[in-house]
Amino acid sequence: MKKALIFGMDGFVGKYMAEELIQNGYEVYACSRFGNHDHPYDGWYSCDLNSTDQVKNVIAEVGPTHVINLAGQSNVGISWRIPKLTIETNVCGAINIIEAVHECDLNISILMIGSSEEYGVSDTDLSEDSLLNASNPYGISKMMLERFCEIYRKRYGMKLHYVRPFNHTGVGQNDNFVIPSWCKQVAAISKSGKPGCMFVGNLDIVRDFSNVKDIVRAYRLIIESDDSEIVYNVGSGNCIPLKEILNHVISLCDQEITVQVDPKLLRPIENPYICCNASLLRKRLGWEPQYDIRRTVEEIYGYFIEKTSKG
Repeated sequence: MKKALIFGMDGFVGKYMAEELIQNGYEVYACSRFGNHDHPYDGWYSCDLNSTDQVKNVIAEVGPTHVINLAGQSNVGISWRIPKLTIETNVCGAINIIEAVHECDLNISILMIGSSEEYGVSDTDLSEDSLLNASNPYGISKMMLERFCEIYRKRYGMKLHYVRPFNHTGVGQNDNFVIPSWCKQVAAISKSGKPGCMFVGNLDIVRDFSNVKDIVRAYRLIIESDDSEIVYNVGSGNCIPLKEILNHVISLCDQEITVQVDPKLLRPIENPYICCNASLLRKRLGWEPQYDIRRTVEEIYGYFIEKTSKG
């Protein structure tokens, strides 16, 4: 029986990852800082990733065949405000998982999540061979994690899979991320029945957005693959200017909307163009995106309309 242990289960991606695994024959065990007794999984554990003993005890008790680490501080903007905590969470907590698997001497496939923010500035699509040169604390934390994975893989022969996902979104993502933030603001204006003002950050950038369901399907294919030394980009390859996404969100509302740039939403350093070349993932594992990002935006907007209506 395939048994998956997911760390960071209470985050945005967790439930989507669990659903993908369950649909493909896995037992799923969830782990988060706070336990959840009302859940549809085979087990849910409370665990602080900064506690080596807690991490080791959970892994030893579950005895998983696959471990997926979704825990961490995943917001670039926030990483500028809490760089130390970002490193502690994204690097030290992940190392505790790797160390626990190594000490338990279990034959486990592990998936660690990196980021497209590891790459340097480029005006062309990014492949796995593109220069890694992160320009923010979040990206730097992921570069550190990737290097540790490489070291443990080579020194101990561990099955450590690593991915560099690009932007992904969906219903349930925190509204401190750009698309949910916009959808929430526009839904509130729509509900008010009168013109309104929304606040945005830098619109002069281009990003590769995917539906989270496409991303977790790629994660499953990768952790099930034989070669853990291959690092995969995960992204749609469909780059969209943020202005275009903003215009689409605004078009969903009947009210007149004024757009205002909020200086607090501007980052000290911003890569103007981040787009994924996922040809390696397509070629080796047959992955293709199945969800349209505009339709995904509409689903997120609909979620906030419904939530606003309920008060």
